[in-house]
Amino acid sequence: MNLEAVMQELEAIGKERTKKIYMSNGAHEPLFGAATGQMKPIAKKIKKDQSLAEQLYATGNYDAMYFAGVIADPDIMTEADFERWMDGAYFYMLSDYVVAVTLAETDIAQEVADKWIASGEELRMSGGWSCYCWLLGNRPDHEFSESKLEAMLEMVKNTIHDSPERTKYAMSNFMYTVAVSYTPLHEKAVETAKAVGPVEVNKDTKKSKFLQASENIQKAVDKGQIGFKRKYVRC
Repeated sequence: MNLEAVMQELEAIGKERTKKIYMSNGAHEPLFGAATGQMKPIAKKIKKDQSLAEQLYATGNYDAMYFAGVIADPDIMTEADFERWMDGAYFYMLSDYVVAVTLAETDIAQEVADKWIASGEELRMSGGWSCYCWLLGNRPDHEFSESKLEAMLEMVKNTIHDSPERTKYAMSNFMYTVAVSYTPLHEKAVETAKAVGPVEVNKDTKKSKFLQASENIQKAVDKGQIGFKRKYVRC
């Protein structure tokens, strides 16, 4: 399939209601409002196609950019490719659910995510923390340095309340994911989440709310989900 054919198929499955939901989360035109679940039949026809993924991502159309992540070939993507994709990720659904997810399937994932966390840029930081969440939820514990993750929990404790908005969400999710998916630091993550307490987001708007990592971890404990690993990172 070529770019034009894929764009036509994405447009055909687009719905106004889905489009409105995406826009309320930060997406902007151009977009069709294609539900991600309905992209699967198109993805099956294409499988992996990095060259097509690059063309789709470059359109700036949110649905096309998302689908680019579905058919991307992470094994041949370089750090420069991920940096370019992150440059184009204009809101968190791209930085955290397309770029970070695709990065999580590579051997350079931690190295690139570390740079993004240290960048001071909201969406790069958010993508970096999110990448670790995807990694921890999928890869065996022995692939991680316990002392490094412990230092990252400490960083969350010390900086989350003063971090940019979207970064707060990803950092809160990191505490939760370490507690649930990385058993060696379960207790430490629980302690950290308690020490952090509720994290206020959107405090200058009417939609102000609090992120409660501690409560969410307790719910996972109650459901017996500790040690959970997902089979695949990308759907």
